[in-house]
Amino acid sequence: MPVGFVVVVLFLLMLFVNMVKVLREYDRGVVFRLGRLTGVRGPGLILLIPFLEKMVKVGLRTVAFDVPPQDIITRDNVSVKVNAVIYFRVIDPARAIVEVEDYMYATSQLAQTTLRSILGQAELDQLLSERDEINKSLQDVLDRQTDPWGIKVSMVEIKHVDLPVEMQRAMARQAEAERERRAKIITAEGEFQAAQKLADAAEVIGTQPAAIQLRFLGTLTEIASEHNSTIVFPVPIDLLRGMLGKPE
Repeated sequence: MPVGFVVVVLFLLMLFVNMVKVLREYDRGVVFRLGRLTGVRGPGLILLIPFLEKMVKVGLRTVAFDVPPQDIITRDNVSVKVNAVIYFRVIDPARAIVEVEDYMYATSQLAQTTLRSILGQAELDQLLSERDEINKSLQDVLDRQTDPWGIKVSMVEIKHVDLPVEMQRAMARQAEAERERRAKIITAEGEFQAAQKLADAAEVIGTQPAAIQLRFLGTLTEIASEHNSTIVFPVPIDLLRGMLGKPE
């Protein structure tokens, strides 16, 4: 086989490889012709002019990026370590390639600085109890700043807040004191309700003299059922008068 024929075949094969590209449904190709942006192509079969056009492939799927732990000093001067995860995707492939050198690296660095900036304005109690509001604030700031790059930040979630050991002990003592306070309040409310019921019962007994006699009889019944003993109790004089009759 002539050498020239082999060279021609290899050259044509190389042209075909450089000319034909296949992009998946979640990929797009940003095409440059002689260094100038000509547009975004895909998905499917893409034909390029050999040696004149170059293509940069960009994925459109959502990316989950784990933000490394950041040392943060809260507004009330507590040092904590916080890590988070951000979810973002490319919505404009052309801007993602043209407007920023490496949109993945740029987004990750922006997420770290924004995390330190936003959380540094919050107090520790807010950081622990108001995560939904903080996550929404982080998402709004990141989405607004990455919009010129063609990036959409859909969600930001704080994963973990690492507190110093001394702060953990202080919070444990605070939680224990809070539980004791609630227990004392519940006990005091129970005593108040019992006293209120006793006061109501005393008021009823005071207006109904026969009620105290029934109470005496009930108490005697309870004592007799528990102790085998002789019990002496006063009998109301009114009862005796009724039994003996009126004096002549």
